[in-house]
Amino acid sequence: MEQEKEQDDSELTFSKHTGSVFCVSLDPATNSLAVTGGEDDKAYVWRVSDGEVLFECTGHKDSVTSVLFSHDSSLVATGDMSGLIKVWKVETKQEVWSFEVGDLEWMEWHPCAPVLLAGMADGNVWMWKIPGGDCKTLQGPGCQSTSGKVLPDGKRAVVGYEDGNVRLWDLKQGNATHVIKGHDGHQGALTCLACNKDGSLVLTGSVDGRAKLINTATGKVLGVFSVDEGKAKASQEDAEETNSVESVGFCNVLPLIAVAYLHGTLAIYDLSSQVLRHKCQHQAGIVKLQWEESSSVVSTCSLDGAVRLWDARSGTMVSEYRGHQAEILDFTLNRLMNKTEASMAVTASGDHQAKVFCLQRPDR
Repeated sequence: MEQEKEQDDSELTFSKHTGSVFCVSLDPATNSLAVTGGEDDKAYVWRVSDGEVLFECTGHKDSVTSVLFSHDSSLVATGDMSGLIKVWKVETKQEVWSFEVGDLEWMEWHPCAPVLLAGMADGNVWMWKIPGGDCKTLQGPGCQSTSGKVLPDGKRAVVGYEDGNVRLWDLKQGNATHVIKGHDGHQGALTCLACNKDGSLVLTGSVDGRAKLINTATGKVLGVFSVDEGKAKASQEDAEETNSVESVGFCNVLPLIAVAYLHGTLAIYDLSSQVLRHKCQHQAGIVKLQWEESSSVVSTCSLDGAVRLWDARSGTMVSEYRGHQAEILDFTLNRLMNKTEASMAVTASGDHQAKVFCLQRPDR
């Protein structure tokens, strides 16, 4: 029997990639352009309205695992697994800078300057002025730098490492102001980080199944969150089985945080009391979460190929969007400039496609 046509809730499908699509970013200035990178060693900048390719980011030699628009959308950075990073000027569609590093783990633009940061497998974090190329290195501890974020003040960065430690860096001085390690650090590699709107708090997630809340001014751990606390502690051999934290985030409008787990739980905690408010269960592992810019709705994408919207106040699912034939590996929401704009998610999947979904918002 032929299966009836699979449900597809997307507005548009981008199918230029010939392998898994690993990463996606939306241009923050207009929300009209997406950049996707994939297993086919290619990255494309394309219009979300009609899927038209603006330009292809050529010359990569390995899977493109990192793609990002700069804060003002004038530049796009693309990075591949071999450590080749390229920066393109959107207006001219030309490559303006490239650099080859060791194995690339993550990449981040500075929130208000044309400065690019990249974390390496050897633990170092490089920082370049683009396109001039002036460079600074934040010396690592000799183990992989797994995630990083520049704080909103643009003066500091928080970086997580494979050994479970977290460092807060002064970007100007190039030194670590705080190192969160030992009992305060995680017991396994960091997987994700997020900061609140003013950068006073950072949330970290790790393969150890915990999320930690850190005060960025003092480096003090203010709270530890875990959904498996009730269970007997797994021994080291069961480490594979611990419920890794895959994604974390702060709500901008209410004192809530969200923690997403590989086992499919989305946990909503009250930031002030640190009480678990809701457990939103998914049928498959969660890959990433993202809060809407100005509401208490949190979105997730998961290994079953669906995007789901959850109302964090009630813990209920408000909508579900399908269309991918494989796991979603990355997604992003547009940053709504005003209440009337439509909310949109752009997804990247193992089915070789990127899709644009128009999200109906429950509270408007």
